[in-house]
Amino acid sequence: MAQHKSAMKRIRRDEKQTLRNHARIARVRTFIKKVEAALASGDKPTAQAALNLAQPEVMRGVSKGVLHRNTAARKISRLNARVAKLA
Repeated sequence: MAQHKSAMKRIRRDEKQTLRNHARIARVRTFIKKVEAALASGDKPTAQAALNLAQPEVMRGVSKGVLHRNTAARKISRLNARVAKLA
């Protein structure tokens, strides 16, 4: 167990930050799932609209530090390719 005042404060801060990060990751996953659901239904306009909403959310995850920028770019690129393939 931590003995120093600063270490105890760090533990408290880490718990709060962990909760925030889990919420951010869950939010990104939700938006990605909405795109995948639209893709599964085969509805291109809905999939495109969902992708347009998901893209800034994924990039927000990058700016908040919960996703690596290359991971986010890869996810967006693959979703974009799948939406474009619907015709």
